[in-house]
Amino acid sequence: MLQKFGFSQYESQVFEVLASSEEPMDATNIVKYSGVPKSKIYEVLSRMIEKGMVLDSVSEKKKLYTALPLSIVIEKLTTEFQENVEQLKNNTSKRKFYDEHVWSLKVDSSIRAQTKQLLQTADKSIRVSGWQDDIQEILIILQEKEKQGVDVEVLVVGELESTLSHVHTLIPAQEHHSLERFRLVVVDETEVIFAGMESQSWQALKTKSRPFIKVFIEFFYHDVALAKITEKHSELMMNDEEIKSVLMKLRY
Repeated sequence: MLQKFGFSQYESQVFEVLASSEEPMDATNIVKYSGVPKSKIYEVLSRMIEKGMVLDSVSEKKKLYTALPLSIVIEKLTTEFQENVEQLKNNTSKRKFYDEHVWSLKVDSSIRAQTKQLLQTADKSIRVSGWQDDIQEILIILQEKEKQGVDVEVLVVGELESTLSHVHTLIPAQEHHSLERFRLVVVDETEVIFAGMESQSWQALKTKSRPFIKVFIEFFYHDVALAKITEKHSELMMNDEEIKSVLMKLRY
């Protein structure tokens, strides 16, 4: 089926095996069950990772692979190939994520789709930070979740008009050359997606690991605190060259 979407035979065989497995697999088992030659497996996996269809992680010095969840594959491909995607949906199974893994994700369309899906699962809380245009894209979801009783808190770089109760705004100084585009989403304090730009391409990590979640929640409130301090004491801070030089080096 995936060959109809422009994927090679080997890519299709690798994706079918990973999507049908409930657990991540290493390259040896992928070769065993997919029929892809051992000499080709890493090349094929690398292409699928670059296309945003496969996620990789390292566990106990062993590299593991898993397929992008099918619902996200559908959102990624459905515009052009709706009928083929629906057939693919009926022939693959979901697999499980494991809390100890940190998954890497590439391709902006895959990151955006996975972010929206994660937000839809929120029952208790959402912490989101990012630039105005990225927040605007998910604003309807955030506002609907708040109406449902979910505690939604947003830090936005730039002005944002919304009905949300808790929005913190950062307006960068003109001199702030170190400010980088980023997206952070923490849902129910149980799962996080963090994305940033690297060599003009979006790269992201997704995890349920408790230590990482704790760090990113602290990361969120670190940015909120800096935004509040800058907003209230901007003139004082910008007139102090020592403080200003430090602020201009911050990513927030």
